[in-house]
Amino acid sequence: MTRRNALWALGVLMVALFIVLVLLDVRMRDAGGPGIIGFELAGSEDRAAEILADWGDDGQDAARLSLWIDYPYLLVYGAFLTLAVAATRDLAARLDLRRLAAIGGIVVFFPAAGAGFDALEDVGLLIALDGNGGNAAPLLATICAVAKFVLIDVAILYVIVGLVQRARRRAPAGA
Repeated sequence: MTRRNALWALGVLMVALFIVLVLLDVRMRDAGGPGIIGFELAGSEDRAAEILADWGDDGQDAARLSLWIDYPYLLVYGAFLTLAVAATRDLAARLDLRRLAAIGGIVVFFPAAGAGFDALEDVGLLIALDGNGGNAAPLLATICAVAKFVLIDVAILYVIVGLVQRARRRAPAGA
């Protein structure tokens, strides 16, 4: 399988899983609390307990299912973004964009690291969802969520910059 085919397959699977996660997020909001990101950023036992109370059983069931589905999702988005960053890095090298290519040599590790933080975050959230872990579980989840968001956002930004550079190189002179 080529990298391009893998990107397409992972992209389709990523979107499908994302749609499921969004639908579960809607269930959490309909139950009366924030979506999963609000829970990821709770940061304390008190705030996590407040969110769980707002959700009630239906919202908590949706959150639990969302967290379990997040494990295959994080594997898929981690692989997709790693391949996308690698493709961008390779394109930058072909276009003789040395600085962008060099940065890609580092950023290529960010999606996997972000997915790893996401997995740890999910552990903390599942523990907090069961009413365990005191302040440590929600705090661990929040720290890991912030690290995940930073790493994934940098990887996405890197790919966007690469796409813009590619488009600029393809544009006719004077356009």
